[in-house]
Order: sequence, then C-alpha cells, then structure tokens
Amino acid sequence: MTMEANVLPAHLKTDLADGVFAAGCPSRTVLDHITSKWGVLILVALSEGEHRWSELRRRADGISEKMLAQTLKTLERDGLVLRKPQPVIPPHVDYSLTDRGYELTALLVPLVTWAYNNADDILNGRP
Repeated sequence: MTMEANVLPAHLKTDLADGVFAAGCPSRTVLDHITSKWGVLILVALSEGEHRWSELRRRADGISEKMLAQTLKTLERDGLVLRKPQPVIPPHVDYSLTDRGYELTALLVPLVTWAYNNADDILNGRP
C-alpha cells in the first residue's frame, strides 16, 4: 500500500510551515508532554474513565511513582487531566480527562491502536 505524499490540505501545510516547524513554536512543548511514552499511556488509560493513582500505576505497567507524579502534574497543568481529591478517610485522589483531554485522546487512541497492531512487524523488520 502506498501513501500519497501530500495528504494535508494546503491551508494546514501553510499553518504548520509557519508554526510547528519553527524552533520557538510553543506546540513543541505541548507535543513533548503528550507524546512522551508515559504521557500517551496515562492519557489513553484515562480515556477509559476515571482512575485513582494506584490504578494508573498498575495500568501503565513499569512507570515509577516519580514519573507518574510528574506526568500527571504536567498533564494537569496543561489542562488535559483533572485531579479530584476525595474528602474521605483514608484520603485518595481521582484523575479524569478534561474536555480537551477527551478531544486529544480521540486522536491518540487510533495512533496507539496502530502502534499495537504493527509493533511486531516493525520490530521484526517486516514491511
């Protein structure tokens, strides 16, 4: 299967050429946050519904406590994740996606699905 080289509409090519490819474009910071290995996995996990800290830690197998805390803090600061402390004993915190987070994961889930479906072939050098 071949892909056409110019799949973007002309207006998007201009916007991207003037934006994301420029060294100082703020979208690079956002892309760094959302496309990190842990950022993607946490966002996709939260697309399934609200999770507690421990559930996210189990879901993103292999993530350290420090990295989970850092990733959640970054995604919350970016307005993608909502942190809801619960007034119960023992205290716990629930995490969920904001509307913008759901908008993003609608784009990320197909990418993650594609990566999952193609990983074996890619890593084994099959076209």
